[in-house]
Amino acid sequence: LMLSAPGKLIEQAIKDFGAESIKDGTLMEWRKSVGESVTKGEIIGVIETDKVSVELAAEESGTLKELLAKPDDTVQVGQVLLKIETGAAPAA
Repeated sequence: LMLSAPGKLIEQAIKDFGAESIKDGTLMEWRKSVGESVTKGEIIGVIETDKVSVELAAEESGTLKELLAKPDDTVQVGQVLLKIETGAAPAA
């Protein structure tokens, strides 16, 4: 008997930096740590480009499973930055 279904792992990549001309940026900070729960729309990290600062919002609610970049890393459009496990969060 399974009491809790394992969650689904969502890979979240950078869709765009708000302008087609911007292809990469620098990860400034993570505001969440692995193992913490995140809510859809919550700001998880901040990326600085030469034109704008972009806040990275969680695409799904769940538990932050993996951060695939470190502060000061150069990150590019399409790069997977984090993994969120959905559906496994305890019911409130």
